Amino acid sequence: MLFNSYAFLFSFLPAVLLAYFAAARHGAACASAVLAAASLVFYGVWDVRYVPLLLASIVVNYACSLRIRAAAGRRRKGWLALAVGANLALLGWYKYANFFARSAAALAGGQLGPFDTLFDNLVLPVGISFFTFTQIAFLVDTARGHVRERRFVHYLLFVTYFPHLVAGPVLHHREMMPQFADPANLVPRAGNFAVGTSIFVIGLAKKVLLADSLAPHANALFGAPGEATLLLAWGGVLAYAFQLYFDFSGYSDMAIGLARLFGVRLPLNFDSPYRASSIAEFWRRWHMTLSRFLRDYLYVPLGGNRRGPLRRHVNLMTTMVLGGLWHGAGWTFLLWGALHGGYLVVHHAWRAARARLGWGDGGRAGRCAGWLLTFGAVCVAWVFFRAPDVPTALAIVHALAGGDGIALPAALGARLGALRPLLEGAGVTWYLGGTTRFVATWGWVAVAGCVALALPNTQQIMRRWEPALDARLGAPSWLEWCPVPRHAVACGVLALLAVLSLDQPSDFLYFQF
Repeated sequence: MLFNSYAFLFSFLPAVLLAYFAAARHGAACASAVLAAASLVFYGVWDVRYVPLLLASIVVNYACSLRIRAAAGRRRKGWLALAVGANLALLGWYKYANFFARSAAALAGGQLGPFDTLFDNLVLPVGISFFTFTQIAFLVDTARGHVRERRFVHYLLFVTYFPHLVAGPVLHHREMMPQFADPANLVPRAGNFAVGTSIFVIGLAKKVLLADSLAPHANALFGAPGEATLLLAWGGVLAYAFQLYFDFSGYSDMAIGLARLFGVRLPLNFDSPYRASSIAEFWRRWHMTLSRFLRDYLYVPLGGNRRGPLRRHVNLMTTMVLGGLWHGAGWTFLLWGALHGGYLVVHHAWRAARARLGWGDGGRAGRCAGWLLTFGAVCVAWVFFRAPDVPTALAIVHALAGGDGIALPAALGARLGALRPLLEGAGVTWYLGGTTRFVATWGWVAVAGCVALALPNTQQIMRRWEPALDARLGAPSWLEWCPVPRHAVACGVLALLAVLSLDQPSDFLYFQF
């Protein structure tokens, strides 16, 4: 079920709110059970056949956590290794079996033969990456002795909680399970409804009004990269960069807003990542809960930066390549992860060299150069993230570098007057048709860029109302939300525009991960 659908907004969500607060009169356990059951219904609407798989994963992991907790020494490590291995095997089968089997067959110059149908029919359960990572973190923390709250109904709700189940944020048990047991969250509160609804509406507008409007312009490039020249390529890549940002950021806002209706605060997942002036800062701002997971449960256990610069670089590359593969089984995701690993290695090497030479940060000019370099590098990497295959990605990168020349619509050139000969002298050529697409693409990119780079983000708008766990509130914003009539009207208008655009709700991009 999609957050941006009439069925969810006007049927599922009101019914679950009424059922939850009615059940809450009988205690936290009853309320949690109702909310967990509703979350399973939410998941089952997508494909009811995978509900038993989700439940089996939860029961087995919970049982393993009890065994880990009861054991000590090597037996505890053994149970942990067994449980984590089982989770990775499940994820590997559904997500990577097809990719590795076909890659191996291609390298051997053969076919899969009778297994072809088996792999063709293998469907990736939605959200499996998120609920698998969530439970691996729980198991590791159990082995480390960090788990306090262990009631099964709260664990069940922690994993299945519908605001985050299919596309995150990646939750941590110590942040969530105490909130499910908090008596203060069992009573409907006007403040939570006002704040939660406002955050949800902002997220819905990001998705429906911005991300979905940018999608056709990104699809036009990635569907026909052979026709791209410099400006067409950059227009399509920027359209995708902002589409992905507003799609996933919008989903995360909606999840945070929905959780707040039940009195629960989710962790922040975005903090204006496209304003970052270094690649390390970008990863502290983009998909923050996944970055936290990769740092705490992969990079640090690998040794982090504790064993010298060379080992740190190896650990960074390993973490980012595996992070790329987590997003999808394909060479393009692997290359995307490798690119970001390389970016981080270069960043740390540059920072170390700068410190040895006694150079500062270059002041404002240095930060501007850092931002431009970081944003450009991120956009190039997005090409591999979005392209259907490596040759398509390389063709688009070639166009981004100007390898296919610079061309503009002829209809646009006819209106440039004296500027046209200057452009032709610089090598610009003209093509027939496509003027509307060209202008619309760059128009939407300009609008999206202004919103992402110049306007306050959601947590800055809602900074007075504790919008999320660990929210970085920053300085007061000129667009701060207050419970006053003019802000209610503005929020209502935004909601109306978004709802009127829901005639054909589209999937969220991160559903496929």
